Amino acid sequence: QVQLVESGGGLVQAGGSLRLSCAASGRTYANYAMGWFRQAPGKEREFVSAISWSGGSTRYTDSVKGRFTISRDGAKSTVYLQMNTLKPEDTAVYYCAATTTSYFGGVDSRNYDYWGQGTQVTVSS
Repeated sequence: QVQLVESGGGLVQAGGSLRLSCAASGRTYANYAMGWFRQAPGKEREFVSAISWSGGSTRYTDSVKGRFTISRDGAKSTVYLQMNTLKPEDTAVYYCAATTTSYFGGVDSRNYDYWGQGTQVTVSS
């Protein structure tokens, strides 16, 4: 079993920055490919970004390219999402996801086996 705990959400003005963190625990010797998804009110959950277990591969949805950066620490058990130049349309609950069965989870939420509880990001105009 893998537990994911997100932190770093909050309220920020448009143009501001936030850094989300997601700490994975529970399977000490597993490699986690991880991703971030978000869900705005009344909308379906959507892919934001993903990173391979080695950190060597990343992917972003078009709307956040150039503004968001995904990374992970040297121990590979924590992933970060640095969000710059935030826009009101970035407002959503952000979820961290992980898979231990694939090198890279990619954009499909069905590839991920574990999910965090979500953290709210609100961007005011």
